[in-house]
Amino acid sequence: MIEQSAKQPVSIERSEDGNVHLAFEKNCISVPIASIVALKALRQGVHESKKFGQIVKSIKSVGLVEAPVVIPDPGNKEQYFLLDGHLRIEALKQLEVKTVDCLVATEDETYTYNKRINRLPPVQEHRMIVRAMERGVPPAEIAEALGLEVQSIRMRFRLLDGICDEAAEILKDTSCSMIVFDSLRRMSAMRQIEAADLMIGQNNFTVMFARALLAATPDDQLVARRTRKNKLTTGSGPSREQMARMERELATLQTQIQSVEDSYGIDNLHLTVTRGYIAKLLANDQIARWLSQHRHEYLAEFQKIAEIETIGGQPA
Repeated sequence: MIEQSAKQPVSIERSEDGNVHLAFEKNCISVPIASIVALKALRQGVHESKKFGQIVKSIKSVGLVEAPVVIPDPGNKEQYFLLDGHLRIEALKQLEVKTVDCLVATEDETYTYNKRINRLPPVQEHRMIVRAMERGVPPAEIAEALGLEVQSIRMRFRLLDGICDEAAEILKDTSCSMIVFDSLRRMSAMRQIEAADLMIGQNNFTVMFARALLAATPDDQLVARRTRKNKLTTGSGPSREQMARMERELATLQTQIQSVEDSYGIDNLHLTVTRGYIAKLLANDQIARWLSQHRHEYLAEFQKIAEIETIGGQPA
């Protein structure tokens, strides 16, 4: 199945002179397909492959979302070399499309582009399907193009029903599954935003975490109040008050983790410099001998520090 991103990346490279340069032009350009020269030959039989057929169907149904990447030919200003998107260009040729919008690279990296893009997150996929259906493309045709069931396309189309715009914006680039959104839509708008922020802060987008946040949500922050049958205070499981306390502790832990992350690099630098300084001191025979005679307990600890091989997962 074709992997298409809903927005084009802006890659940044640092050159040898120390300055930062964009790896791609800011805007796409329309290029005649006849002027694009492929840098590699497609394997034999690719036109009969399942993947190629899916790409053709996808382009026919929802259009080309991820632009091919080209670089100008320095010897011919009317010609471009194709860096990424060989199958997409071949599919466009088969569909007799004459021009295509391309992302222009500033240098030929041959080739790291596909390693640097994120695949289509569920929210972006939802928006792509919505755009296609608004253009009149039937769900069955989209399902066939993407290799999915029609019911799955309809579920993706309704993904953000009951989700406030702010929460959707927070989660737009994450890998939240559709089941996570089922939990969120049972919460009020403000609670959805809080839950989305917690998931981002913990980098945890699992169904279990979303359900835990839902369980910890007070009744007055739910779209529909819990009935006696499904209240968490029954049975042997944790009570709603316990879940709320766990959530508060989780928020506190998140703040502490952020504090540690902010100082992590500087602390590692200080530890590395300290370790190097102590190792240099112990390499001095006079200092080592004095410590051995007068501060033997210090010498043992200093030797342990000097023998550290890694700090923060990196060689010391």
